[in-house]
Amino acid sequence: MGRANVLDMEPIEINAGGYYLRALRADDLLDDRPAIVRAFEDPEMKRWVSDYRIGDLADAGAYVARRADEWARDVRCSWAVAEPTTGALLGEVDLRELDSGDPQAACWTHPDHRGRGVASTALGAAVRFGFGALGLAKIGYQHDADNTASLRVAEKCGFKLVGETMLDGTRLLHWVAVSPTS
Repeated sequence: MGRANVLDMEPIEINAGGYYLRALRADDLLDDRPAIVRAFEDPEMKRWVSDYRIGDLADAGAYVARRADEWARDVRCSWAVAEPTTGALLGEVDLRELDSGDPQAACWTHPDHRGRGVASTALGAAVRFGFGALGLAKIGYQHDADNTASLRVAEKCGFKLVGETMLDGTRLLHWVAVSPTS
């Protein structure tokens, strides 16, 4: 794939300006599970992030463990978007399908923190990491065409609309960002 093999190490923290990106956690010092449960109970999250159902702390713990495993297997870099002074979970951003040759970005914001630029700030930092540290040439991003917040995030992060498809009656918009060194 032409990317650096940096995923074999522990998850990397990234300074994203007003936020920092770190691994999702469920330990004695920091526990993201309650915030994950609250986020996935939100009707907007259920609408736009329909491939995960998290109803309790056990589900959230499995979600955190899955993200750690995906990082270890070199298939996904996933970060909690965190408030820098408290470490509170504000959302999540990731680069996934790193093993497929068609890497994709994704993000979500906790309902209590929407409308503050959390997703676009975090996604921008993750994309720069993908281009710089991983050596990716391009990164895709897709979302339901009705999700105007995701559309704004794609535009703010410099993604270019490249097409749309229909999947199970849902119109998906497809975007791509290309490395400045490509």
